Amino acid sequence: MALEKFTAIFRVEELRRKIFYTLGLFIVYRIGSHLPTPGIDSSVLAQAFNSDSIFGLFDLFAGGAFSKASIFALGIMPYISASIMFQLLGSVIPTIKKLQEEGEEGRKKIGQYTRYLTVVIAVMQAYGTATFLTSLSAGGQNVVVGLSTAQFMFLTILTFTAGTIFVMWLGEKITEHGIGNGISLIIFIGIIARFPEGVYDVATQIYNGTGNMTIIKAAVLLVAMIAVIAAVILVTRAQRRIPVQYPRKVVGRRVYGGQTTHLPLSVNSAGVIPIIFAQSVMFLPATIQQLFPETLWIRDFVEGPLAVGGALYSIVYGLIIMFFGFFYTAIVFNPQDVSENIRKNGGFIPGIRPGKRTAEYIERVLLRITLPGAIFFALIAILPWVLINQMGINFFFGGTGLLIVVGVALDTLQQIESHLLMRHYDGFMKKGKIRGRSY
Repeated sequence: MALEKFTAIFRVEELRRKIFYTLGLFIVYRIGSHLPTPGIDSSVLAQAFNSDSIFGLFDLFAGGAFSKASIFALGIMPYISASIMFQLLGSVIPTIKKLQEEGEEGRKKIGQYTRYLTVVIAVMQAYGTATFLTSLSAGGQNVVVGLSTAQFMFLTILTFTAGTIFVMWLGEKITEHGIGNGISLIIFIGIIARFPEGVYDVATQIYNGTGNMTIIKAAVLLVAMIAVIAAVILVTRAQRRIPVQYPRKVVGRRVYGGQTTHLPLSVNSAGVIPIIFAQSVMFLPATIQQLFPETLWIRDFVEGPLAVGGALYSIVYGLIIMFFGFFYTAIVFNPQDVSENIRKNGGFIPGIRPGKRTAEYIERVLLRITLPGAIFFALIAILPWVLINQMGINFFFGGTGLLIVVGVALDTLQQIESHLLMRHYDGFMKKGKIRGRSY
C-alpha cells in the first residue's frame, strides 16, 4: 500500500512537478550554505567554533551555514523573528489586528511589512555576527584574514543580509509553487543535511574510542530517538472529536441533514510553529552577545546559566514553547467562528445550547487538550538535551531537531496525500462523465 502511494506520487504530473521544483530549490539552498563569505579562513573558523554553545544550536537551524560563515549563515531565522513580532503586535495594536482580519489583502500587506522588518533584523544580526567573527581566533591566528575590519564588516553585513533575503525568497517560492510550507522545509532540510555528518561522527568516536561515546550509549540514543519519533507522531495525530448533530430538513421532495458528524480538535493545532518560534526567541540573548562582545556579564550569562541544556535554559525554553503553543492555537482556531458556522448550518452539539454556550464549550475542550500537548512537546524539546549532557556525550540531534523534522515531515506527507486524494477524485469523475460534442 505504501509503495503504491509512493509510485502514485510520480504518476501525477502536477504533484511530480511540485516535488521536483521543491527538490531543485533545496539543492540551491544547500549550495549556498557552502559558499564562504569573503575574508574568512575556514580552517581557523572550524577550530574556533564551539558546537556545544547556543551558537551550535543556531548552526543546526542554519544547516551548518553559520559555522562555515557562508552567505546563508543567518538562515531563515530573521524572517521568523519578524513574523513573531507581527503576530504578537497583532494582539495589542488595532491597526495590525485589522489587517489580519481583512483576509488575503490584509495578509499580503502584513507579509510585505514582515519582509521589511526581516531586512532590519538581518542587518542587526549580520552586524553582530561580523563583530563576533572579528573577535575569533584559534592557534594564534585570526578568523578574518586579508581584509581590514571596516571592509570585512561592510561585506559581511551586505552578504549575510542578501543571503537571508534570498533564503526567504526560496521559502516563499516553495510554498507558492512547491509542496509543503517553504519556511518550515528550509529549516527541515538544514537539520536533515547534518544528520549523515552526525552519524559519521558517532561511528568515528565508537571506532576510535575517542570522546565518551560507546556502543551502549549509541544504542540508547537510537532507541530514544525512535521512541521520541513514535510519541511525537502519536500526539501530533491525536484528536478530540466533538459530536455535532444536524437535524433533518424537508425542502420540497428532498430531505437534507439528519446526520451526525464530528468536529476534530487536534492536540497540537499549532504544529511545529511553537518550537520554531521558541527557538528564535532563545537566540535573542546570543544575538545581543554578538552586538556587544566586550560586555562580559552578557557573555557570562549566555555561556553560563543560559547555556544549552542548563537548568535556566530548559525552564525558559519550555515555558516559551507552551506560551506559543497556546498563542498560535488561538490564532489558527477561533471557537466563536466555529460555533457560528455550526449554528448557521442548523447544527448543534448534543447537550450544549447553540451560540455562546457552544463557543465556550469548544474553547474549554480546546484548552484541556492543548495544555497536555504543549507540556508534552516542551518536555520532548528539553529532555533529550538534558540526557545528552548527563551522559557526557556530544550529539547535535536533540529534541528540538526531532520535533521539527517529524512535524514538518508529517505536514508535508499530509499535503501530498491531499493531492493524491483530489487527483483520484477528479479521475473518477472524468470516467463517469458523458462525453458530448465539443464546440
